[in-house]
Amino acid sequence: MNTLSSRTGPVMLDLPGKELTAEDRELLCQPLVGGVILFSRNYETPEQLRRLTGEIHALREPPLLIAVDHEGGRVQRFREGFTRLPAMRILGRIWDQDREKARQAAHAVGFVLAAELRAGGVDLSFTPVLDLDFGLSTVIGDRALHRKPEAVARLAESLIEGLALAGMAAVGKHFPGHGHVAADSHVAIPVDERNIVELAGSDLAPYKLMGGKLGGVMPAHVIYDQVDRGKPAGFSSFWLKQVLRGELHFEGAIFSDDLSMAGAKVAGGIVQRAGAAWDAGCDVVLVCNDRAAALELVAGWQPAPRKASEARLLALMPRIPAPTLDSDGYRAARELVAALAESA
Repeated sequence: MNTLSSRTGPVMLDLPGKELTAEDRELLCQPLVGGVILFSRNYETPEQLRRLTGEIHALREPPLLIAVDHEGGRVQRFREGFTRLPAMRILGRIWDQDREKARQAAHAVGFVLAAELRAGGVDLSFTPVLDLDFGLSTVIGDRALHRKPEAVARLAESLIEGLALAGMAAVGKHFPGHGHVAADSHVAIPVDERNIVELAGSDLAPYKLMGGKLGGVMPAHVIYDQVDRGKPAGFSSFWLKQVLRGELHFEGAIFSDDLSMAGAKVAGGIVQRAGAAWDAGCDVVLVCNDRAAALELVAGWQPAPRKASEARLLALMPRIPAPTLDSDGYRAARELVAALAESA
């Protein structure tokens, strides 16, 4: 066990391949690093995934948090050997016909999603998407549960209960809402011209309705010019400290979205972006698909230790054993989820 640092750092990084290299190990043992995000390129089989996650967890004490974007539909990083998860819009359509059936389906999706990831050694999925489906954003699209805030909140609650049954926390995204802009923040800098009153009556509503059920929140790389001019939400202390922490009383971890995305480049170079996100109130900053930037960040960024941020990240580690995949409960949930995916 490498005990280079007993701290949990505020940086979450990715990996280039399916096995750890010497450079990977050295980088992941840097004190600033606190987590790893996996992508499809890191996955081959469930057995390979367990080897990889086991190695990552063994590098540090406390262990690094291992996360993935595994929502269902278009955004499911691991497929072969995993249950195909439906796009979240399917749950919204069921809601319009039978709310109780929709909530049962959402619970099953959350449980299967989390149970299979935890069996592979993954601690956290960045889910659920809480963006409203305004029909404007192609990058969100069918990732959204519904257009109506109440439907989004109630379906997300059930999905979160399913995650929790398998010992996994939930991370809601993309605060305060990415669904009203057409531009994709991966490649552009979206601007939402609505004012705070309009946002409070729509996009913020799921966060208000859900109370303290989220373990984490990921803000959007979207600028809300009528609210905090020129600053994406992830770099805005107004959005993160005044609204999310102050008005909504959120106490969990705040993750920046990927700082390598085009929507983050308004803040400058990678060190400046990390500093801007940190100062605005993020507890964890993500740098993905850019190893040079990751190396530059851990070499050049010197944030003051923040014990509250460390505690929030550590609180996301699973607290119960991973459920077995041979139980009757898992089999029943998997059968329901598979039928949903087939009907899509």
